[in-house]
Amino acid sequence: MPTLMNRRDWLRTGAIVTGGLPFLSSFGSFASTGRTSNPNRQLSDAEFERLAPPGLKARLFANENPFGPSEKARKAIVDNLSSCYQYPFMHFDELTSKVTAYEGVIKENLLFSSGSSPLLLATALAFCHGGGNVVAGDPTYDDLPERAESFGATWKKVPLTADYKLDLEAMEKAIDANTKLVYICNPNNPTATAVDTAKLKAFCERVSKKVMVMVDEAYIDYMPDPATATMIGAVKNGHNIIVARTFSKLYGFAGLRVGYVIALPETIKKLEGLTPGAFSISGPAVHAAIAGYQDKEYLKTALAKTNESKEFLYKTLKAEGYDYIPSVANFVMFPLQMESERFVQEMMKRGVGVRSWKFNKKEWCRISIGRMDEMEAFASAFKEIS
Repeated sequence: MPTLMNRRDWLRTGAIVTGGLPFLSSFGSFASTGRTSNPNRQLSDAEFERLAPPGLKARLFANENPFGPSEKARKAIVDNLSSCYQYPFMHFDELTSKVTAYEGVIKENLLFSSGSSPLLLATALAFCHGGGNVVAGDPTYDDLPERAESFGATWKKVPLTADYKLDLEAMEKAIDANTKLVYICNPNNPTATAVDTAKLKAFCERVSKKVMVMVDEAYIDYMPDPATATMIGAVKNGHNIIVARTFSKLYGFAGLRVGYVIALPETIKKLEGLTPGAFSISGPAVHAAIAGYQDKEYLKTALAKTNESKEFLYKTLKAEGYDYIPSVANFVMFPLQMESERFVQEMMKRGVGVRSWKFNKKEWCRISIGRMDEMEAFASAFKEIS
């Protein structure tokens, strides 16, 4: 069984093979000179990718869908490449109509962008610029809370429950007169847990009377019943809520960049002035989104493959004596029996990219669910160092 080893001792052993040293050097440099004042700041997936060595056998660090996009979406891209010199203005209405019809909202409730990231940024800017605080879990997806901090706000971090879910009761108690926004990522990243739907709906309905609530549903398509779990119904009932959705996960559009928010019309107007909106989406991506939206056959197949790979991962971890947090998303968090940064490096040496976390006085790995060949590569590498 691995023993804990501090980074300096590990480096002294020369454990890093050629190709791994540049990664650790860059990683350590970033950790000591990060762009925020927080010395424990977690690298974003984009930053991690830039530091990772090329030629990985298993890319399991960015929560991507390795099975996508659908054949319909791919065909739409190819069929429309010849017209990609044109601005895709005329096609925005078709995509809008598809989403509004499915979700049962009006176009004034909807704002598109190139992925959900610009919309998280716009929300942070709209509600947190100049001070106040944003209440969010810890750990959670930190893009919006950290953006809010860069605009002068404070992130009020609320620890997770004993079963690693967002603590809605504690989050509600953390709200004060200076709270400008409550941010909920459900399912949560990096823990892949979801809160009880009825409790979340009641929470949103109560809290939104006092302060804006944003619910980031990036991974909701991996849940057993997304239509029931979503908070879009609360928006339709007039509550002061922003729901963020993305094509980047189960739809396989992480590199195509399509996302949207659904909110009350007055909120949409507020966000519109802070983002280029649908204009930021490329023509091929618009056509792909139109063709792939609610492609139920594809979504069902991709979800089944994800769950098959996840079950393989569970069995691998159990066989090596490891626990894990049960996941309702396309990634799994499990506690390590060695220093997390060392674990990432050892896996990198074996061509497998995973992420590390430190919270709850434990060292953790977050592994994205990949194709079966990628999961087998993980299992092979994992068994060598577990």
